[in-house]
Amino acid sequence: QVQLVESGGGLVQAGGSLRLSCAASGSILRINTMGWYRQAPGKQRELVATITSGGYTNYVDSVKGRFAISRDNAKNTVYLTMNSLKPEDTAVYYCNAYLSSTASTARYWGQGTQVTVSS
Repeated sequence: QVQLVESGGGLVQAGGSLRLSCAASGSILRINTMGWYRQAPGKQRELVATITSGGYTNYVDSVKGRFAISRDNAKNTVYLTMNSLKPEDTAVYYCNAYLSSTASTARYWGQGTQVTVSS
């Protein structure tokens, strides 16, 4: 069984920084694209950033220049470094991975980690 476990969320003041981590575990054969999404209260879940197995990255415009996504393929882990945080970045952040396991090829989600940015 595959699991994605996030960590690193918390409360931070505007202008501060946080680093989120997401580790995938289980009978994993290959991880393709990994990413971070977020969902603020009353809003739809939105893509924040993605990274391919080859390291190609993509960001939503609102975080470009402030957030950086990276991954450690040896550890099956993806990171999101968030700088210059704004109150509008407040949301539950979800890790996502499209991967192949011994059971299937599918997209998996983490349980989410809360990020709160105070003004």
